[in-house]
Amino acid sequence: MVRRPVAWVVAVLLFVEAFGIAAVNWFLGVVVDRQDMSLAGLDPDVMSVSSKIGGLVFGGYFALCGLVALLVALRDRAPAGLGRILLISAAVVHGLLGAFAWGLVGWTAFGYMIVVLGLIVLLLMTYDGQAAPDAGKGGDGSPADGSPASDSPADGSPVTPPPAPTTP
Repeated sequence: MVRRPVAWVVAVLLFVEAFGIAAVNWFLGVVVDRQDMSLAGLDPDVMSVSSKIGGLVFGGYFALCGLVALLVALRDRAPAGLGRILLISAAVVHGLLGAFAWGLVGWTAFGYMIVVLGLIVLLLMTYDGQAAPDAGKGGDGSPADGSPASDSPADGSPVTPPPAPTTP
């Protein structure tokens, strides 16, 4: 299927992006430090350090998202809980970065961001709705809690219709 290769590609892309974001911000911090100029009265050392810290934090965020995608690829299971939230937030970040990239950098950066966004969404959607076989059932097909099997039809609708609503 397509799930595991997409998860591998997303993991690799997010790790490369994490390294790239951290390296670019570190480079910008070094440039600001060597220029020794202030912007609107800000201390150049503060700008340099904040650029480096921001790059490390943002790079760490993408690396953590890449780790979630790597675990999805290795386990072949849907991300759950915090991992799913991280991947959804990474998709939102890529959508916003794509919108900014269109205006500031150009259509190639926009295209890259949208491709990564699409791959993250594809990763989330291919695992969506996947349930374990016979989830909630015992070994003989009856419910796991020991209650008798219901007499409802196979489509899940009740045997008798619900009571009609009344008005006061």
